This record gives sequence, C-alpha cells and structure tokens, in this order.
Amino acid sequence: MISPLRHVWLRLSRFRCADWLIILSAFLLMLFGLAAIYSVDLSRAAELVNVRKQLIAVFVGLVGSFFLATSNYKLLRNYSLILYTSGILLLIGVLIFGTTVRGARGWFVFSQASFQPVEYMKFALIVTLASYFSQRARAEFGLREFFESLALTAVPVCLTLLQPDLGSAAILVGLWFFLCLFAGMRSRFVIALGLVGSGALFFAWQFLFAAYQKARLMTFLNPQFDPLGQGYNVAQAVIAIGAGGWFGRGLGFGSQSQLKFLPESHTDFIFAVIAEELGFIGVVLLLAALTVLFVRFAFYVRQARDSFTAFLVIGIACVFFLQILVNIGMNLGLLPVTGIGLPLVSYGGSSLVLFVLLLGVVQSVAIHARRSGQS
Repeated sequence: MISPLRHVWLRLSRFRCADWLIILSAFLLMLFGLAAIYSVDLSRAAELVNVRKQLIAVFVGLVGSFFLATSNYKLLRNYSLILYTSGILLLIGVLIFGTTVRGARGWFVFSQASFQPVEYMKFALIVTLASYFSQRARAEFGLREFFESLALTAVPVCLTLLQPDLGSAAILVGLWFFLCLFAGMRSRFVIALGLVGSGALFFAWQFLFAAYQKARLMTFLNPQFDPLGQGYNVAQAVIAIGAGGWFGRGLGFGSQSQLKFLPESHTDFIFAVIAEELGFIGVVLLLAALTVLFVRFAFYVRQARDSFTAFLVIGIACVFFLQILVNIGMNLGLLPVTGIGLPLVSYGGSSLVLFVLLLGVVQSVAIHARRSGQS
C-alpha cells in the first residue's frame, strides 16, 4: 500500500511533464484579473473582499487542477453519465432552492460562498459530448448523431433558460454546435439549425426572456433604446477602452471604474477596466496569453491518438473561445450584454474554478502525451 506522502510524490513527479506555457499563460491571466479586481475594490472601499474571495477560488481551482492533471483524463469517459446526471440534478435543484442574483435564479448561496451549477454543467457537457462523439458518431454524421447529441444538450439548455441565464445557455448551444462541426455535420444541417434557431428565438422572446434580457437585445440593435440603462453600460465600457491609450491611466486611476461609471466592472466589464488602466499594451499581453492557450490546445488536438482526446480538448477550447468572444464583444459593443465573464480574469469563483479545472484536464493530456513520447 502506497503511503499518502509517496502518493503525492508520484503525482509531483508526473507534473514535471506538464506544459509550462499553459501554466504561465494561465497565471498571467489570473494576475490580470486579480489586479483589475483589486483596483475596483479600492474604489469601493470594500476592504478587498472580492480579491480575497477570488484568491480562495484560485487556490481551490489549483488544487483540483493539480489532481486532474496528474490523473488519467481518459477515466472521465467512464464517469460521463454520472457527471451529466449530477449536472442536470443541480440545475433542477437551483431552480427550486437557488438564490436569485442579477435577475437569474442560478446560484446556491452558502453564507459567504456561492456556487453556480451551470458552470459545473459546462464541464459535464464537454465530457459527455466528447464521450458520445468518440463512441457513437459514425464516419458520416447523420440524423441519429444530430438528434441524440441535440437531446443531450437541449436538457441543460432548457433548464438554464428557465433561470433565466441566456448567456450560459448560448455557451452550451455553441459548444454542441462546434463539436458537431468537428464531428462532420453537413451544411444542410447547419441551414436547418438556422431556421429552427430563428423559431426558437421568437418563442424565447415571447415566453422565456425576462424584461432585462429583452432590453439588452434591443439596446444591442439600437443603442438609443435604453441610453440610461443597458445602453449606458456599453457606452461606458467603450469610453473606458478608448481612454486607456497606449499605456493606460495606471492601476487604480481609471476614471470609469474608480468613479463607478462602469457597472459590473469586476465581472462583465473587467476587460474595459484592464484596457483603461493598463492600456493597449496591457490588452496585447492579455490577448497574447489567451492566444498561447489556443495554440497549445490546437497542438494537443493534432497530437491526439484517439477521438475522445481530440473531442475533449476541442470542447475545452470551444468553451474558452465562446466566452472570450462574447465577453470582449459585449465590452466593445459588438455583441449583446449577456453576463458572461472573461475566462480566468473576471471575478466569480464558480467560473474561475471551472476554467482552472479545464486547464487541468488539458495538462493531463499533455503529461500523458509527453510520458508516452508523443512530444
């Protein structure tokens, strides 16, 4: 029987084969986030409460990521049904027992801590769809694969829309769509999806969207629709980004964030805070760190010896990409405001832990690839 100390040592020895480019990029992104959250806390005289909570989330995520990285990621395929079922039960539970935050009943709140089940569901759905496409999808993507994978995705999406959380539901749908494309979905399916999606959007507008969600979409289409509400938020974010210049105004000296013109500055609009206070150079470093992650994701997809590994890493890359696209897009006024944070950067314990754990899975892929002599 291996002693606990010996067990930890074995895991540490495996970690020597980790991908340090991913580790350095992730730490840089988390440092950007902590710096921006610290700056916002200063303006609120909040005694750095949010910084402390974010640091706790970083610690929890790193511990979990370490154990995932030094474990066999292929075992996740064996637990895909458990992960998926538990995610569905959590989404049902939050609708009954959850707490409403910013108009969505999507959080379990425990004293000073909170947990957002949809973040767990993103992880579960990545594993579930990767397992499905690696085991069930034929060489030719057909109706069976389309509807079975759609059914797996539709359940958590509907439960998420009932909260209502349009942004997270869109991420789940986007994850499914991109994995279907990589699985070989034909163009006729894409056209059919466009038609069905238009009908679903009309139905959701009539029966599912809350008033604030409708206002966000209307403001996106017409910025003058709600100039002092949702339109105001986007306008202030764009002003903050433009005010940063080359080198920024300095950490803690951004007028939009420090004078509280910029709403949700530590979550939805943290990109605008970074752009204003650290300038174009800070944004370039931020985007460079994100680019390194995607380059490494692509490398491990190309190196994958089995379809489960390929679909798993693709799914992780898709969730990162979609959240980055939506968050930066809404900061620039190019996409509707949906409450989606910037991965590893925005304040939010559940989201931060999710993305650190996802990187732990990619590290497990990297470690196993290097130990088997693939790279």
